[in-house]
Formats: sequence, structure tokens, C-alpha cells
Amino acid sequence: MGIEDVLAAARAGARRLEPPEVVAAVAAGALLVDTRTESQRREQGELPGALVIDRTVLEWRLDPACPGRIPEASSYDLQVVVVCRQGYSSSLAAASLRAVGLHRATDMIGGVEAWRAAGLPMSQGPADVRR
Repeated sequence: MGIEDVLAAARAGARRLEPPEVVAAVAAGALLVDTRTESQRREQGELPGALVIDRTVLEWRLDPACPGRIPEASSYDLQVVVVCRQGYSSSLAAASLRAVGLHRATDMIGGVEAWRAAGLPMSQGPADVRR
């Protein structure tokens, strides 16, 4: 099984969101999580309202039953929208979150590149980085 098969399996049955849908989801209470590297964020800019969580600790920070969770990880019913640079690794991350019980976890189609192409705003302020 190659990465394309793994990616297809991760996306199977998931309702992925277009950038404008992400804006609406966040306005309705969804948690926007940016997993891009620091250098990618420096190059592309910061997403307004996003929490930055390193991919290596994502599941631990968002699992409501984990002692290492962030305060926002209050329920398995929380909608989490994961964003990366192009929308590939975010699909894998969202599938992993669903596997730990966050059944509403999804990702943004096209990543930050699609966000910017849609003309949506970027933030100049410091990122909300969660370790």
C-alpha cells in the first residue's frame, strides 16, 4: 500500500472543507489547528484564530482523555479542522484524530495555499503555539 492509498483511505467518508466553509465552521465553534512547520508559517503567514500544534503531539493535545491535552480539547464531539500547507498531511492528521475518537475531525481542501488563493486574510500577529 503506497501513500496514495493511505491518503485515499484517510479521506474516505470524511467531509473535507473548502476555505470559506472553514471560516463558517470556526465562526460556529470549530477549532482550527495549523500543523505547518515554523518555516512554512514564516513563509506563508499565520492563519487568523488558528492554534498551532506540532504534528508530532497532535493526538495528545486534542484527545479529551489525555492528561497532556489543551484546555480547548473538552469533548470528543468537538469539531476540529486541521490545516497544513497543501491539504495532504492534514488529511492524515484528521484521520488520526478520528481514530482517537474525535469523530468530527476534518481538514481543509488545498491547505493554506487554497486559503490564500481564495483571498482570505492572513494574520501578521504572533501565532498561538501550543506545545
